[in-house]
Amino acid sequence: MLDLKKNLNDQQLQAVEVFEGPLLILAGAGSGKTRVITYRIAHLAQNRKVRPENILAVTFTNKAADTMKQRVEALLQGERSGNPLVSTFHSFCVRVLRRDASLIGYTPDFTIYDDTDQQNVVKSCLKEVGVEEKVLSPRNVLSQISFSKNQGRSPEEVYEKAFAAQSEKVAVLYKLYEKKLKQANALDFDDLLLKTVSLMETQPSVSDRLNRQYRFVMVDEFQDTNRIQYQLIRLLTRDQQNLCVVGDEDQSIYAWRGADIQNILSFERDYPKTQMIKLEQNYRSTQNILDAAGAVVANNFARKGKTLWTEKKGGELITLFEAADADAEARFVAQRIQSHLRSSPRDSVAVLYRTNFQSRLFEEACQRTGLKYHMVGGFSFYERAEIKDMLAYLKLSLNPLDPIALKRVINTPARGIGKTTLDTLEKESRNRGLSLWDTISYALEQRTFTPRTLTPLSEFKELICQCREQVKEHTFPEFLQWLIERSGYLKMLESEDSEEARSRIDNLKELIHAARDSVGRGESIRDFIDHAALVSEADDYDERARVTLMTLHSAKGLEFSTVFLVGMEEGLFPHSRSMSNESQIEEERRLCYVGMTRAEKKLYLTRARFRRFLSSESSGSTEVSRFVSEIPTRLTDLNWEGAPVAKSTVYQGQTYNSLESIQGFYRQRGRQIDLSPLRRKESAGAGPVRYGGRVRHAKFGLGSVVRSEGEGDEAKLTVSFPGHGLKKILRKFVTPE
Repeated sequence: MLDLKKNLNDQQLQAVEVFEGPLLILAGAGSGKTRVITYRIAHLAQNRKVRPENILAVTFTNKAADTMKQRVEALLQGERSGNPLVSTFHSFCVRVLRRDASLIGYTPDFTIYDDTDQQNVVKSCLKEVGVEEKVLSPRNVLSQISFSKNQGRSPEEVYEKAFAAQSEKVAVLYKLYEKKLKQANALDFDDLLLKTVSLMETQPSVSDRLNRQYRFVMVDEFQDTNRIQYQLIRLLTRDQQNLCVVGDEDQSIYAWRGADIQNILSFERDYPKTQMIKLEQNYRSTQNILDAAGAVVANNFARKGKTLWTEKKGGELITLFEAADADAEARFVAQRIQSHLRSSPRDSVAVLYRTNFQSRLFEEACQRTGLKYHMVGGFSFYERAEIKDMLAYLKLSLNPLDPIALKRVINTPARGIGKTTLDTLEKESRNRGLSLWDTISYALEQRTFTPRTLTPLSEFKELICQCREQVKEHTFPEFLQWLIERSGYLKMLESEDSEEARSRIDNLKELIHAARDSVGRGESIRDFIDHAALVSEADDYDERARVTLMTLHSAKGLEFSTVFLVGMEEGLFPHSRSMSNESQIEEERRLCYVGMTRAEKKLYLTRARFRRFLSSESSGSTEVSRFVSEIPTRLTDLNWEGAPVAKSTVYQGQTYNSLESIQGFYRQRGRQIDLSPLRRKESAGAGPVRYGGRVRHAKFGLGSVVRSEGEGDEAKLTVSFPGHGLKKILRKFVTPE
């Protein structure tokens, strides 16, 4: 029996022990949600005697799924007859489709197209309909197709609702894109979810089997689920509602890729018997960091509300730094990182930015100061040309109908099959309604090319046919070694005799090591290819790195001793694209909250007074981000001029001058207090100006209130005005917004 009380706090214990029925766990940042999920799985299996194979837990990244698997195995210690399934959404869907794809018109050996493959299909579609890429970029078209799929809209529906000629073209491309995927027996990332939902909706036997098999379902990061994922969850829990979802509405930051915050905000509507438990004790950050982050996100309306607390009272104040320009900002960050690592060599540091273009200056600053760093979102192992080439050969060994894989390697290494030959083959493929692979066979039989062209085509076909035989007769690592040599790839690199070529050979050796590891995990070649296709940017994080550069979106779920949130400027963060939409501003604010709560001990917020933007040759002055103005000044130790704030004899400890803080004060002492009457009284006030409120001044424009002293028109307000800093003004001289 697991000793739950020894390892869980009261709220975690309560969440783990709920047995049947729907359960919503609101897990604040750093509150131990992974511990709750893993202990809940182990508790069901050991203490409640649920068969492990009847338990399903789904999350979003391979790294998170692997962590959960390892922790569950450690807790169960082999005391089980089977294994719970811990998986990402996409991997779970692949598992279902590999078994039953034939019921919806696909063979079980379908190929999964990654982002690069999908763009290549779109490029082929653009070429076929005669649209130049400078008119419609493949990435933009793919983005619109993905959005339509996640909204459940078919190409015909998109065409009917098209409001312009370009929208009609996208609909036409969407239809052709779907046709090409079907011909190739291929699915893209969105299809993995959509086809699984379709399978369950149209095939009762599949839905019945999955409902019988997975009696207890757990969903991690529930705030990030989109419409289709939620639909899948509903189908999986159709017969029983033993559904536990864990999430934090304050960390919902993926609306741009389809995540719907209403899934968590309205969960009780679809599951009326829901029990809700809040995890509010934080094990990561100091109280000062939590108070600052909480003050920022408290300005959002789309939230259920939590008050995070920790036993790490106080802590270092948040450092605000304003640099003259972006170069100076990067130099400051690099110098501070050096200082931190000199005093605490084992600490981890993250530089978090809103957009990828910001990374260059911080990379250069780290290089100049000799700092070793790891950049998430760079060129991952599975994106390297030689790795993608070998994966293409592997795909053809299992499915020669895949035209994207075929086109990638038909002349790699060079065989004398040029662009003209390939264009002719593609045209013949369209005209005859044949796959590209079958068109090659047709060309060889009918001798439609000159002998000079037919010879390399014949050699290529023979190579792929040999691959299809060899893959059945050898272990995966042995086959991969044979393929690297037989394809001529190794000889090609060796003949180059360059440092880059030697590095690429090392990468191929590492691929063979990866194949051995895959076999050790009991995976097939198809499993290995699927894993490579489903690797996400978040999986690229190296927890051994002392310094990590990454976007704020990539940082969710991670933690660092010291965090730098850089570029805290209006138009950059919050991003200019969100300025006109309140819901998007709220998502940007949640993103800021996520970034702040990655910090364990020390948090910096930096900005540049002048910044040269992507399309501008000249620098432009910037305004401080509104999110900075939402942080109480008592929690910060520098102003935006970079000068230390004068020491004050005024009390600097924690105060309880907000309803959220009062509630937190009582909660930490084991008491509950109903603040509804006070909230109603507060909201009923005649245009009150309170902390976090927005006000307008005739001279300084729009600002955010960071402190209020006194009452009525004579109240003294401390207001942060972008471009003007902090100003003390009487209440009667501003107008509430």
